[in-house]
Amino acid sequence: MSTEEVSPRTPETAPESGGRATGAWAPALAGVVVVIALAAVTRVLDKNVPGWLEGTSLEDLGAAVEYPVYAIVLGLAGNAVLTATGLRDRLAGGFRTEFFIKTGLVLLGASINLKVIVTAAGPAIIQAIVLISGVFLFTWWLGGKFGLDDKLRALLSAAVSICGVSAAIAAAGAVQAKREQLAYSASLVIAFALPSIFILPWLASALGLSPEVAGAWIGGNIDTTAAVTAAGTIVGEEALQVATIVKVTQNALMGVVAIALTAYFAFRVERRADARRPTLGDLWERFPKFVLGFIAASVIATWWLSTVSADVGKETIGVANDLRVWFLILAFVSIGLEFRVASLKEAGWRPVGVFATATVVNILLALGLAALLFSGFSVT
Repeated sequence: MSTEEVSPRTPETAPESGGRATGAWAPALAGVVVVIALAAVTRVLDKNVPGWLEGTSLEDLGAAVEYPVYAIVLGLAGNAVLTATGLRDRLAGGFRTEFFIKTGLVLLGASINLKVIVTAAGPAIIQAIVLISGVFLFTWWLGGKFGLDDKLRALLSAAVSICGVSAAIAAAGAVQAKREQLAYSASLVIAFALPSIFILPWLASALGLSPEVAGAWIGGNIDTTAAVTAAGTIVGEEALQVATIVKVTQNALMGVVAIALTAYFAFRVERRADARRPTLGDLWERFPKFVLGFIAASVIATWWLSTVSADVGKETIGVANDLRVWFLILAFVSIGLEFRVASLKEAGWRPVGVFATATVVNILLALGLAALLFSGFSVT
């Protein structure tokens, strides 16, 4: 694997999956076709499995399983087949998790009343600041105790405290991390996020959490936006809305963390003589633009629904929600297709120990904050 450093000015050039093809468009197009095909199978299973299992001993299971489960399982199965046939890396350019999930979340904004966003913003901001600060500093400290390289410490700290792969990409650009460090961090994020999609909704039910508290816990704890959306979907629509608002709030702070890392590594770690001060342009470059699309969709939909009849509004939002489901299915399939086991074996046990310990701290702190800030909160 290359030891090339990730440019601090273009973090998006470091792919989420640890390496996307930049050559001919045909393999990427074929990869998109694979994603769409698996998404179509997911849709068929989601609509028909409950009916197929009705009257059998598996009826309750068939009714409980939601489309994120089918999508991720099919993605992992496709990953195994493509890897065994040697096609996975050639088609990886079509596994566009980030594009699919961000498009789906913008469409989700159309179904969330602006009042809900405004009401939830205060608690979400408090939760985001406390979580990011506490978990980032703990992970950074623990990584130092385990003797990890400063750049890897920065990537792991950003990933576990903010928003997973996207935060790792931004941090990689800020600290000029090596590509194998980014690939490793991204694989760790996905490895921990996948089981969280199913474990956290189960724990939320076992603990008797309200949908809003469960959503705030999921949004504040799970490291990737796609996994947050999947887990929130399993819990229910109310949980999904709160989880998305909480995660979007954390995403919005990603640029601030990236600029802080840029300054810290330039002026303290590397002490480069030619280091320049970060600018507002740097902050804007790292800011996740889909957040603005999410808010804009909510503003436009809230205004438009106030000008039309309830029947027309319901029908239109139904179309937007159906499109949202399609894009989220595409994203969840891509999560499974992008997962890499090899990257997890390369760095040894110490980064895994740091990430796992920080994840436990994040789970507990996020649960406490969610219960404190969102008890009694309602999206209706």
